[in-house]
Amino acid sequence: MQTMMEKFIDHFREALDAAEGKEIKMEDRFRDYEEWDSLRYLSVIAMIDSEYDVIIDTTDFRKIETVGGLMEEIRKRIKT
Repeated sequence: MQTMMEKFIDHFREALDAAEGKEIKMEDRFRDYEEWDSLRYLSVIAMIDSEYDVIIDTTDFRKIETVGGLMEEIRKRIKT
């Protein structure tokens, strides 16, 4: 069974439309990925909404720098 981190990385990789073998680490600055553009931003926002029922507004999203930071923001906002 996958951990939340493993599931998140799989979902993130899919939203990024990255190659299956692309290594994604929690400390990576996702805006530095060659795949990152405005379309990927929208895909990641949509993935977060559909998979985690979490909405992160643009202002808050801009403050997040790493893949791990994004996952932590989702964890804080998950409805329990």
